[in-house]
Amino acid sequence: MPAIKDRIDLTDAEKSIFDVLLQANKQAELKATLRCAGGWVRDKLMGRQSLDIDIALDNMLGKDFAERVNEYLKAHGEETHHVAVIMSNPDQSKHLETARMKIRGVWIDLVNLRSETYTQHSRIPTMEFGTPEQDAERRDFTINSMFFNINSGDVEDFTQRGMTDLRAGIIRTPLPPKETFLDDPLRVLRAVRFASRFGFELEESLVDAAADEER
Repeated sequence: MPAIKDRIDLTDAEKSIFDVLLQANKQAELKATLRCAGGWVRDKLMGRQSLDIDIALDNMLGKDFAERVNEYLKAHGEETHHVAVIMSNPDQSKHLETARMKIRGVWIDLVNLRSETYTQHSRIPTMEFGTPEQDAERRDFTINSMFFNINSGDVEDFTQRGMTDLRAGIIRTPLPPKETFLDDPLRVLRAVRFASRFGFELEESLVDAAADEER
């Protein structure tokens, strides 16, 4: 397994895209904290290149921020593209409304940080704006729960296990596995897929929860 980096090295294309996001944020006085989330962070720390850029916003919906980005690009004479909005669909494991847009030739997705609550008799969550800590806890695995804070340039590990598990090669859920799999049963299959893809081991309680027919 390749050595895991302590920091993320951006390509010129990534620097260009993130600069647009930060300048649009500043121009519109949105005061948003912009974070790359999920697999892009994991892959970059593993020394892999990734074009799967997901941006998590702390204070607004993705479509609203995307509109401000297009306003910034237009004001500076740059090409703009239609913002596509993918509605949430929990039955299809799509828990958040997602805005998709192209910036300087690269597609990115924008969503808000999330917090979820469930009623006793429903597997459909009630979605609310959340903190980075809450959002990290609701993600599938610790190795996918880390953020890259675009504003500060820092890697953020709110579960305090993401970096450790990435270095150790362990697939672990941020919350107790039964709770994480209740959010999305397809995460059981993803755990196996990630373990096979990276040569990682499945954490013991995750294996037990995956085998539990009552989850």
